[in-house]
Amino acid sequence: MSRPPNPRPPAPGREAFAHFTGLDTRWMDNDVYGHVNNVQYYSYFDTVVNRWLIEQGVLDPAVSPVIGLVVETRCAYFEPLSFPERVEAGMRVAHLGRSSVRYEIGLFRSGAERAAAAGEFTHVYVDRATRRSVEIPDAVRAVLQTLVR
Repeated sequence: MSRPPNPRPPAPGREAFAHFTGLDTRWMDNDVYGHVNNVQYYSYFDTVVNRWLIEQGVLDPAVSPVIGLVVETRCAYFEPLSFPERVEAGMRVAHLGRSSVRYEIGLFRSGAERAAAAGEFTHVYVDRATRRSVEIPDAVRAVLQTLVR
């Protein structure tokens, strides 16, 4: 039995994202095929989101009493990235719930108009000690709101 075609959405453009930050690919990111290995893209997503939260003053990874745990992530690849390359990571909040937030992230070659890869990254906020779900703290919610598109 053949599967029906799954129409793939096009790579998002820069206009879809609220915030950009730069990342550099690393020597160890490349695989034997000469491009960034697929697992590294998830590391880039994690870095972009958490760097932004730290820069906004709403996350101290060592002591924050409420933390976001990743519960879901996915990535669509449109064209390969490789080392050495500067990547411009765009990010936005696609959904802001009571205790969770879903980020959408686009990874762009420096100056490119369309993403080389795009994905989603979902945090559920929990109490650090109990790991039980809690409401997103007001200060965190306020900065997340600035990324809603």
